Amino acid sequence: MTQLERLQKMAEDELTEYSTDARKIEKLRRKISLTVSLTEQQQVKEALLATMKSNIINQVIEEQRQTVALPFWGIAGLGLLLGISLNQPIGLLASVIGTVLAYRIQKLGWKLQANRLLLQTLSDIEISITQPTK
Repeated sequence: MTQLERLQKMAEDELTEYSTDARKIEKLRRKISLTVSLTEQQQVKEALLATMKSNIINQVIEEQRQTVALPFWGIAGLGLLLGISLNQPIGLLASVIGTVLAYRIQKLGWKLQANRLLLQTLSDIEISITQPTK
């Protein structure tokens, strides 16, 4: 597991907790500062910036992943209902496809949100190092 993947997992773990973004960044900042050297942090940040694609679709999925996936969950439920009640295999196929699409959209949104949290944390660490303490 590379350093970037390990830090992404740490960021995803922080997303599971119900707290503010500032608290998540602070907790993640402590973990990163203890385990990753400054040069490795810069390398991870550069690699993260290289992998992140900034387009409108990814931005919407990152910010509203559940809203984007909701129609596909609806298709999955309706397909299952119609597939069972009307004995139509196409309904069951729609159910499977809707479930897979909804799951993948939510997984992509989760990963994008974790990457954004990690990037914010690395930037926060960099700013705190460059600014003198008062």
